Amino acid sequence: MNDGRPDSWNIAPLPVGHPDSAALLRAYYDDIVGRYHGRRATREEVDAALAEEPSDDLAPPTGHFLVGRWKGRPAGCAGLRLLEERTAELTRLFVLPGARGTGGGARLLAAAERAAAEVLDARVVRLDTRADLVEARALYARGGYAEIPDYNGGKYADHWFEKRLSPSP
Repeated sequence: MNDGRPDSWNIAPLPVGHPDSAALLRAYYDDIVGRYHGRRATREEVDAALAEEPSDDLAPPTGHFLVGRWKGRPAGCAGLRLLEERTAELTRLFVLPGARGTGGGARLLAAAERAAAEVLDARVVRLDTRADLVEARALYARGGYAEIPDYNGGKYADHWFEKRLSPSP
């Protein structure tokens, strides 16, 4: 997904084990672990989070991983996994701080929804998030997600959302 401008977002699938994907996932955990503790995360804390919540399942055939490039550089990501037939979970939606405010979050969200429908044949997308991730909650609300009851018992989750996808033509 690219509108042709040199400063635009280009979003495409990339294996979760690719170095660009791995770097974005590390940056994601650095950000959310630091926010959780209210201070800069240590390398050991980020390593522990990566081990506790592996991303291996964000790969075919029951998962999908997207990397967004802004100005040609990896700047964001989003992952999907099937929870059950026709229900996908959105996870690891993240935009690097230097690329925030450029529309990347909304573009990644839209690309993830398309991939959920087209690649995973899902009709519903669910996600969980935390109370301190205010920007994420606002993005999901703008994107048409409705708050639902806890569906997964997520250890760090405070809010759960769901969106029904429009059927493909």
